[in-house]
Amino acid sequence: MNLLWLSLTFIAGILLGAVIALPSAVWLYAAGVLFIVSITRPLWLRFSNHIFGERHNLIPMPIPVLILIAALGGARYQSSLPNLSDPNFIANFNDNGEKITVTGVITAFPDLRDTYTNLRIEAQTIHPYGTVTGQREIHGTLQARIDPYPDLHYGDRVVISGYLKTPPENEDFSYRDYLARQGVYSYLSGAKITLLGGSQGYRLLKAVYAIKEKALATTYQLWPDPEASLLAGILLGVESGIPTPVTVDFKNTGTSHIIAISGFNITIIAGLFASTFGRIWGPRKGAVAAVLGIGLYTLLVGADAAVVRAAIMGGLALFARQVGRRPLGLSMLLFTAAAMTLFNPDTLWDLGFQLSFAATLGLILYAEPLANRFTRLVEGYTSKETANKISGPVSEYFLFTIAAQITTLPLMAYHFGRISWIALIANPVILPVQPPIMTLGGAAVILGIIWQPLGALAAHLVWPFVLFTIRAVEFFGTFAGGSLPIGELGIFWLLLFYGVLLTCTFASTMLREQLLKLKPAVYLTILSIGTIIIWRAALTAPDDLLHITMLDVGSGDALFIETPGGRNLLINGGPSPALLANGLGRRMPPFGREMDWLVIASPRLGQVEALPRTLERYPPAQVLWAGPSSAVRAADYLRKDLTRMNIPVTKAVSGQVLDLGDGAALKVVACGDQGAILLLTWRNFHALLPLGANANDLKNLNIGQVDILMLASQGYAPLNPPEWISMLNPRLTLLSVAADDRSGLPDDEVLDALGGGSLLRTDKHGWVEITTNGEQVWAVVEKR
Repeated sequence: MNLLWLSLTFIAGILLGAVIALPSAVWLYAAGVLFIVSITRPLWLRFSNHIFGERHNLIPMPIPVLILIAALGGARYQSSLPNLSDPNFIANFNDNGEKITVTGVITAFPDLRDTYTNLRIEAQTIHPYGTVTGQREIHGTLQARIDPYPDLHYGDRVVISGYLKTPPENEDFSYRDYLARQGVYSYLSGAKITLLGGSQGYRLLKAVYAIKEKALATTYQLWPDPEASLLAGILLGVESGIPTPVTVDFKNTGTSHIIAISGFNITIIAGLFASTFGRIWGPRKGAVAAVLGIGLYTLLVGADAAVVRAAIMGGLALFARQVGRRPLGLSMLLFTAAAMTLFNPDTLWDLGFQLSFAATLGLILYAEPLANRFTRLVEGYTSKETANKISGPVSEYFLFTIAAQITTLPLMAYHFGRISWIALIANPVILPVQPPIMTLGGAAVILGIIWQPLGALAAHLVWPFVLFTIRAVEFFGTFAGGSLPIGELGIFWLLLFYGVLLTCTFASTMLREQLLKLKPAVYLTILSIGTIIIWRAALTAPDDLLHITMLDVGSGDALFIETPGGRNLLINGGPSPALLANGLGRRMPPFGREMDWLVIASPRLGQVEALPRTLERYPPAQVLWAGPSSAVRAADYLRKDLTRMNIPVTKAVSGQVLDLGDGAALKVVACGDQGAILLLTWRNFHALLPLGANANDLKNLNIGQVDILMLASQGYAPLNPPEWISMLNPRLTLLSVAADDRSGLPDDEVLDALGGGSLLRTDKHGWVEITTNGEQVWAVVEKR
């Protein structure tokens, strides 16, 4: 138990060090003080009694010792960060606009794709391109994208030229953060490379990677595609050759773990190996055979860091199942995780590690209880011996998968924004054929390396299993709704799920005792609260439709847009903070109120006054700003708040396009001194939003017919000329205007120009929500 608490506290310290950016010396100083406290028993005992009372003995470790370990974890994380102020660190040469030449060594297996190759290079020297003067020694790792170059290998010394940049990022994915977690802060795209003489690197890794290269070439010689590419992913961890439609089917059916070499894959395979060989040689020898199989597989796929990590997790899960003791399995799991983060603190943010850890946790906690419960269920209908025979295969091919997915599905939902219920069916169908694929496929590759005709003979034996896997996944991929999009899942919901799951797992007896004491009214209250939360989450979840809501904010404009993929953005905000907050609060998830974009289409009076006071409650990730930066005082306040909150602001320009995902886009048609004219498109749907229009922009505008037109400036006639409305010929027109507008808007000539066409306005209809599937359009209003 002490090992569990020490490991858990060290991991917590790593996370704390990532949140609180204190120098390593400060963390170590705190650790020294806590060490002195921890060896002074009366002092920490009084501290524990004061803070925790008599219940402090629930934690079998002195509290200062645990805080000491956490401080050491924080120090370890901070010490792993590079010194970005070092003038010889490669990141200091990023984004200077000059072409440079870097000499370095390839430190990882080249990632060969269809049209390019990714290289990881440890830099040694740098100098301006085209000259040898000004050369200086540097250090640090860079990621280079070059043309396909099959003759490059780990350890090769190369010269590479191009423009050194900070890795890119966008609203979908931060390549910058992804590489930074691996210690890479510089990026060269479209680089030119030359191989130098000599080779460096570790001899063992060179030998392992040489075997991997030979095995990969043999794989493509023995099997046709797509079977060869799938086997390259399963056996060697090289997924780049798998066709995109096949990859999508694996992802949508929740079977991607079959391809990716992760702890999920290895733990399932290890369990199957142990059971298969255990029947022949007994449980202990079967476990030994499984461990040896994992070791050979690790060497075959290249033994890089990700594979070694997955192998450790797989072996640990096997060990935990053999000892059959949940506390010991948990302690070993947390100790292994702590040891891995001690070696590399960034491991905690690696998706492969997270899935490996979660899958192993699921097997430790739930594999045996599920198997025992199923066995008892079958015993009610047959003999104990028959029940055990039935339970074995069901547990291996179905229940163990369920156990692993209990703890991995929330992570996949958090990272990928979708849950695949079809995975519960697809996995039991394809998992039984994975051991033959692993064993026979690996044997065929080894035999093919030795003598290709012999390998080709073995390849015929494994081919039907690989073909079955692909066809089954493609079949399940055709099920409509097999993968349920849930949009972006906040960290709060992820932590809440695991908190409830682990509480029910470890405190189930105590919970049952407490629940028995509750009155029926309490049960009904809990049920009602849960129902409200679930329905609210369901109503705010993405539904593969585009939603445009014209909020009723008085004499101003505020448009809230929800994309088919679950993104959201707000255009302008109107004059009333209360009305804007009310409109947003009714449409956004209660505990996930972050917006993807805030678009200032016009910073004029009546358009942005509500934003400064609602920004803290509904913070945007990015801001697109059209028009002058200081048109009204509220715009100045808004600018200051955005700067204080470190929210990036992009200046809008004509022709700029925001990619909203799933084919939806917001285009800046024109941008002038009053703001911007925006065009929202998705499939065959077009909505024109001239919220920042001026007369000159309208004269030069040539868009054609649109589905939705929002009238500019509350229906002000000079900015909504009749000929312009006639040219656009909208199917539906929107107007945001207050019922008691002091200027008497909208102007009568604008209403006459509409000719009795469909017009929805906030002063008569309240808020208006437009929904479209890209072809059809539906409208819902607050007041009928």
